[in-house]
Amino acid sequence: MEAADLSAAAEALALQVDLLQLPPEIPAPGAPALSVVLDRLFAHWLTLPDTFYFQDGRPPTYELKKQCIAIVDQLFAGHSNGLRIQEFRLVTRELCKLPSFFTTVLFGKIDKENTGFVTRDAFIDFWLNSNKVTMDVATQVFIILKQKNQDFLTKHCLPAETVVYRIFYCLSRIGGGHLTLRELKRGNLIDALRHADDEEDINKVLKYFSYEHFYVIYCKFWELDTDHDFFIDKENLIKYGNHALTYRIVDRIFSEVPRKFTSKVEGKMGYEDFVHFILSEEDKSSEPSQEYWFRCIDVDGNGILTHNELQFFFEEQLHRMECMAQEPVLFEDILCQLIDMIGPENETFFTLKDFRRCKLSGHFFNILFNLNKFMAFEARDPFLIRQMREEPSLTDWDRFARREYIRLAMEEDGEDASNASGDVWDESLESPF
Repeated sequence: MEAADLSAAAEALALQVDLLQLPPEIPAPGAPALSVVLDRLFAHWLTLPDTFYFQDGRPPTYELKKQCIAIVDQLFAGHSNGLRIQEFRLVTRELCKLPSFFTTVLFGKIDKENTGFVTRDAFIDFWLNSNKVTMDVATQVFIILKQKNQDFLTKHCLPAETVVYRIFYCLSRIGGGHLTLRELKRGNLIDALRHADDEEDINKVLKYFSYEHFYVIYCKFWELDTDHDFFIDKENLIKYGNHALTYRIVDRIFSEVPRKFTSKVEGKMGYEDFVHFILSEEDKSSEPSQEYWFRCIDVDGNGILTHNELQFFFEEQLHRMECMAQEPVLFEDILCQLIDMIGPENETFFTLKDFRRCKLSGHFFNILFNLNKFMAFEARDPFLIRQMREEPSLTDWDRFARREYIRLAMEEDGEDASNASGDVWDESLESPF
């Protein structure tokens, strides 16, 4: 093919692309044969992933753009200066089809000059002309939240620190305080945000946003933080769950093996570190929890749990059982029970993959370092069994948080009654938050 022919074909192809923005009744240019070839070629392009050709998102069709502009005109009618943030909430939900949680950050992305208004033209330029309207919801949210020139989300991209810590705990598999687009797409955050948007009682939104869950986490931290300096040390954490954990597992946590502390204070666990700990401790069947405790038990860090490593942690459990006049259980018997429980591919060691296939990973870890839960499992607590049967959709964390919230609420009611009867309240015991 001559250079002139190639140039002509390229011009025709470019014009064919531009035609997607024009009404469908406008005919394709050029010879019929060339038009057919170009139509087929472009139809093939449309089947490819967006990132293959449309680096900034797939352009909206003429009809889609026409529909969106009609809705924009309705929402912005009578607001020649633009919409304020309270009025913009309807745009977020009805036009962008996003949870209203994103109203503030979306408004700020468009109102770059902080005028307090978003105009019709500014919105069209941001949402339609930059092709965000055709992106999947996860990509839309990712672009809205991320900082400029970054390919990941940080914890500062979202408000409410306990909620953020829970989100990153569940979704961020890479770690380092970053959340990638792939992780956002794999997770359930957007569904949870929509649920929170539609649900009047936020406590029914168990994923991330429940106030009752936050209350339980914060109160448990406050109970352990006896000097209220907002840090926890080994001696504080060993008291967790009525001294349920062994010293050896607490040592591993404070060696920062399962997770590097964010407190920046040597030998101290901060609030964010505690959130990761309590979520891991109270629901050992979740993937983040399995990774957390697997790293704790993997003393040599070689990616497998050997029988010797299991015995090292169970030794302290055995000693504690003897001190409590409990009938000791030989490690050999426990090892057989653990192998039957997990069913590893190779019975001489356990891998993280083995735990992924098993729903009993929580019992496995409890046997090694949580005596109270180990004994409860051995006793087959009928109350816990009934709870699981009645509400199988709830996680271990959901059940724990519900029990603890009821306990804390009853304690608070009791304190209120005491105060009403004339007892003196010690203000130094109150949380400053």
